[in-house]
Amino acid sequence: MRSVMTGLSVIILLLINTLVLIGPLLLIALGKFVLPGRAMKASASRGVMWVAETWAELNKLIFATLLPVQWDIRGGGELRQSTSYLVISNHQSWVDIPALVQAFNRKTPYFKFFLKQQLIWVPFLGLAFWALDYPFMRRYSKAFLAKHPELKGQDLEITKRACEKFKDLPVTVVNYLEGTRCTPAKQAQQGSPYQYLLKPKAGGVAFVLAALGEQLDAVLDVTVVYPGARIPGFWDLISGQVPKVIVDIRTLALDPALWQGDYENDAVFRQFVQTWVTKMWEEKDARIARIRAEIEV
Repeated sequence: MRSVMTGLSVIILLLINTLVLIGPLLLIALGKFVLPGRAMKASASRGVMWVAETWAELNKLIFATLLPVQWDIRGGGELRQSTSYLVISNHQSWVDIPALVQAFNRKTPYFKFFLKQQLIWVPFLGLAFWALDYPFMRRYSKAFLAKHPELKGQDLEITKRACEKFKDLPVTVVNYLEGTRCTPAKQAQQGSPYQYLLKPKAGGVAFVLAALGEQLDAVLDVTVVYPGARIPGFWDLISGQVPKVIVDIRTLALDPALWQGDYENDAVFRQFVQTWVTKMWEEKDARIARIRAEIEV
């Protein structure tokens, strides 16, 4: 009963926070369309991000007041809001999002996520995602693309267009290379060679690097680990049933060679980027194993 009451209290406070700030956020967002000149539009974008950061900071306060969770943030002490970053993270649960907020809000520019198209219909949040210029992606199965080849590469075009909007302001672009939440069933289905991860997809990150490479200060290689045998869901978090979340951050320098090629048409360059991603993923899988071994000691 206590967990249910905690969960309901957190939901109500999160909803109030969202309802109070969604109006100002959307009002400022309109400035991006009606104000003249790139400088004025950029000012409106900064205002939108300030409201979003305030919303996230209040959510952190709600969690800190009502929930017992310990956010174990490792690394990332040198971050700043005046530059752009590419965050590459593993993905297991909706709790991953609050974990990134805890680690980065008001330490780096506000996040830009690539979202599934269906999320635009989520009440209130869908409008906020639109106001924040989050790109909405349509994911098609291989069987569907075989019947509709004209749709192949559509997500990459969306990535290109979205990154053009990000060039006027510092941003933190979040890329989940696995493309979906990792589960044992999905690992088995795709024959993943990793103990804790799905196979990474390099195409999306290649286009982010091509569009924003010179603007990006570094890659933030983020590894989220949940102690225990079960990956918690969002209800587990807000009902006070998640005692600890580990967020391990490695700051990696970017090799300019990663954006100085044609990923679509140059097989040698494509292999170069894929090799870079694979090496990062092998190291991440080993890091998760080390962290879990440390927890279990």
